[in-house]
Amino acid sequence: MAFYSEKVMDHFANPRNIGEIKDADGVGEVGNPVCGDMMTFYIKVKDNKIEDVKFKTFGCGAAIAVSSIVSEMAVGKTLDEVMNLTNADVAKALGGLPPNKMHCSNLGADALHRAIENYKIKQGK
Repeated sequence: MAFYSEKVMDHFANPRNIGEIKDADGVGEVGNPVCGDMMTFYIKVKDNKIEDVKFKTFGCGAAIAVSSIVSEMAVGKTLDEVMNLTNADVAKALGGLPPNKMHCSNLGADALHRAIENYKIKQGK
């Protein structure tokens, strides 16, 4: 696993915000049938900002690290700021990902975006 950055290894070994929010304001789930990764993000929203984020991820070390860093990047940000989060932003925050693992950074941002979309639907927006 020498091709992973120290930051990827840290977030894989010590994932932040893992778990589930039972009364989540929004839930987003994505999966990649090719690699088998599955991510579910749960969000709490207050004053148009992400107040809390939890996730459950089934997948490789990169997928877990991506979920962890995405959850950290989202807390305290407005919904619009989080919707502008890209896979390149996620990979950069982790100090890079190997080319064959870049799809994982897409999944993390996509799952969080889906949670926000779910929140907006529940709000009638």
